Amino acid sequence: MIMILVLAVLGLGAAGYFSGRSRAFVVSNNQPRILHSLPSYYGAFVALLVGLPALLLMAAWLIIQPQIIEAVVLSSLSAATLAAYSDNVGLVLNDIYNLASGNIASSDNAEIRAAAERYAALTDIGRYAMSAVVLALAILGLVYARGKISPTMRARNTVEKIVDILLIISSTIAILTTIGIVLSLIFETIRFFGKVPFFEFLFGINWSPQIALRADQAGSSGAFGAIPIFAGTLLITLIAMCVAVPVGLFAAIYMAEYADRSFRSWAKPLLEILAGVPTVVYGFFAALTVAPFFRDSGDAIGIAISSESALAAGVVMGIMIIPFVSSLSDDVINAVPQSLRDGSYALGATRSETIRQVILPAALPGVVGAILLAVSRAIGETMIVVMAAGLAANLTANPLEAVTTVTVQIVTLLVGDQEFDSAKTLAAFALGLVLFVVTLILNVIALHVVRKYREQYD
Repeated sequence: MIMILVLAVLGLGAAGYFSGRSRAFVVSNNQPRILHSLPSYYGAFVALLVGLPALLLMAAWLIIQPQIIEAVVLSSLSAATLAAYSDNVGLVLNDIYNLASGNIASSDNAEIRAAAERYAALTDIGRYAMSAVVLALAILGLVYARGKISPTMRARNTVEKIVDILLIISSTIAILTTIGIVLSLIFETIRFFGKVPFFEFLFGINWSPQIALRADQAGSSGAFGAIPIFAGTLLITLIAMCVAVPVGLFAAIYMAEYADRSFRSWAKPLLEILAGVPTVVYGFFAALTVAPFFRDSGDAIGIAISSESALAAGVVMGIMIIPFVSSLSDDVINAVPQSLRDGSYALGATRSETIRQVILPAALPGVVGAILLAVSRAIGETMIVVMAAGLAANLTANPLEAVTTVTVQIVTLLVGDQEFDSAKTLAAFALGLVLFVVTLILNVIALHVVRKYREQYD
């Protein structure tokens, strides 16, 4: 129903655009030159007044309505019913939601069933009321905006001002979201370091986050030395880059400088298909094909290779990342001005010399950006590592052994029902903050390289 309502508002906005544009021709007696703005700006003005207020009202309604309905439904419950749930409002609402949606609830209380029926009825009433109000506001905006159109109306100024405000709001939301993510990581990490010493986490070599949740429960005291996790992440990322960067960069150079148009027209899309393959498919490929191949090859020559190894995960991850490096590098190389090539050829340089000494240095900032994106992609990969490298936090530089990464441990720590005041769960936020800092450092290094060579070739 919500999607239908959104499509209806967008349809009214499209109708408002054409209506406003035709209205501009009418008020100018088919002489657009006497209008202050182009007719399209009058259409955009009507479309914005139709769509924006209606969509903003719908968003606010969807946020506020559940809060009001929950408060009304909970106020109708008796104290005895709430006491049966130990006064846990979340459990009560969960049963009400389940019954209202036709699922099974944990309690067969008649009062809860009545509350669920009331919740469903109020929700339906709210949706119908929202649809009526939103559509009425959109139609009212259409009528009002058409009435405001005149030859002297500054439609372009108004439209550009509205667009500027929307861009500012979008930028602000992006910035605030980033700040919120960082602050949430910092606050939870501070709580973690209140339970685990800072230097033990960063420089400890034992990782075993299993701890007892209650005093009467048997369990480990936990060890939170993250060096094995960082080492595993670095090892797998290094192997992946050793596969992806040379292959991807050479493929980009060939397609941009050597391949003819017919070969490039089908080779590049075929290569980019690798980027669309789900990572779980790569995980199956690594676990069922690559890892057994390495193990059997090692047995044949007398080398012990684990069934779950960093080598298998890194190689498959590198194959997955090749399209990121090749596609971006190809675009950057093609963006190098042809005049640089012509000047090099005019001085007697060969094609290979031109590529090495002119094109690649000029394209280096973009290539560094492509490699940085590939590194970030490798650091953040989870499924391939889970299926091919395992979960063991093993401190080793041997790519033939099983290791784990930061992202895999974050997923493992947050799987299932967890208490967010235990060191085990809070460790995931500390690992996430470290991952964020590492990515930030990589960005700073890349910006430094870009700035250095951009100054050289400007």
